Amino acid sequence: MIVRNVDIAVLGAGPAGMAAALAAARGGADTVLIERENHLGGILKQCVHDGFGLLRFGEMLSGPEYAGRFVHMVREAGLAVLTSTFVAEARRDGDESVLMLVDRGGVTELHAKAVVLATGCRERSARQVMIQGTRPAGVMTAGAAQYYVNVLGYLPTTRCVILGSGDIGLIMARRLTLEGAEVLGVFEAKPTPSGLSRNIAQCLDDFGIQLHLSRTVTRIFGDDRVEAVETAAVDEKMRPVAGTEERLSCDGVILSVGLIPENEVAEALGVPMDSVTRGPLMDQNGQTQVPGIFVCGNASHVNDLVDYVTESGERAGAAAAALVAGHRTRRLLPLIADSTVLLYAVPQFVDMDAPESGAVVYFRSREELGVTVVQVTAGEETVTCHRYQHLRPPEMERLEIDLSRIPSDVTSLNIGTESVAVAEVKS
Repeated sequence: MIVRNVDIAVLGAGPAGMAAALAAARGGADTVLIERENHLGGILKQCVHDGFGLLRFGEMLSGPEYAGRFVHMVREAGLAVLTSTFVAEARRDGDESVLMLVDRGGVTELHAKAVVLATGCRERSARQVMIQGTRPAGVMTAGAAQYYVNVLGYLPTTRCVILGSGDIGLIMARRLTLEGAEVLGVFEAKPTPSGLSRNIAQCLDDFGIQLHLSRTVTRIFGDDRVEAVETAAVDEKMRPVAGTEERLSCDGVILSVGLIPENEVAEALGVPMDSVTRGPLMDQNGQTQVPGIFVCGNASHVNDLVDYVTESGERAGAAAAALVAGHRTRRLLPLIADSTVLLYAVPQFVDMDAPESGAVVYFRSREELGVTVVQVTAGEETVTCHRYQHLRPPEMERLEIDLSRIPSDVTSLNIGTESVAVAEVKS
């Protein structure tokens, strides 16, 4: 067994991981980038649609194009990269993390002063949706269908329904239609769609694909292959309404029912988790409550834009390099979200000893709201506020905090909303 020592280990070579590794290396840290797949790029490798990179590069790129730019930067920087490498075990040893890595050559025991978790997220599967019926072929996640079509060049269904209105499902409704499959409809149990408004318009409306709200798939028929599904309306408690059942003949069920941050390694390292985001509790630079363990991208919470994923990776990588170089003091203030109006806000803590003078907060509303003012307060002091024309749970929003405006004697920060009239009087 090989034993190796590094300053920083970055787990995951998607956009967040590559950005983190580049930032860490620029900070002077001996960095290794670890990826379980054969190639760098993460999920972007199979996202052939455009819409990536408008904030980062000022132009619309496909997923492979966006990833390709970072792969080029990684190669130009001469970063140490391990592909087809898996973390079999993770543990803490004093102030270090020890990772047991397995690849084609055997086992390596990697000791790292800091770890950046850029492990992304996974899709909820059919077993987590609890649909009645057998387990025939043809039931798959939207990401699996995307891989079949865009990478393998294989059409996995000719006539399907899509359960859930997440963005990947909406994108696959359009993609499957373009490849000749018939999409009978997108069925969403909630009364509002889960995907971005632009994807509703571009992927469903433009192709005449119907979105059925407050309606779900209750049963799958078929032994070897999906033969049909039963759909039904649901009430406000998501319970099927008797008498509303409808049977649809099809050979595929595509699931787009949510994403979950991939954090098994974080849990193995003893990192406390947020029950809402399903990611680690962290500060504005991605450092968790275990010193030296950082998180970024979709491993921290599910993001809408790859540009924000990249941004969080750069912050985490730079902060990890600063910690390795000797910056170790932290003074954490909890950032408490008003749960009556906000689904969540990240980071959950603000480090007042961080060298940067600003912090970025991402949040989602609990329900659809019209004109709304979101503010961050420290006691009676308003640190920042911003007016939004509308807020929707599927659309993540971004807010910046000037740390110099936070009084030194406060013990916590709060983020919530106030009336538009009050905000206009203040301004």
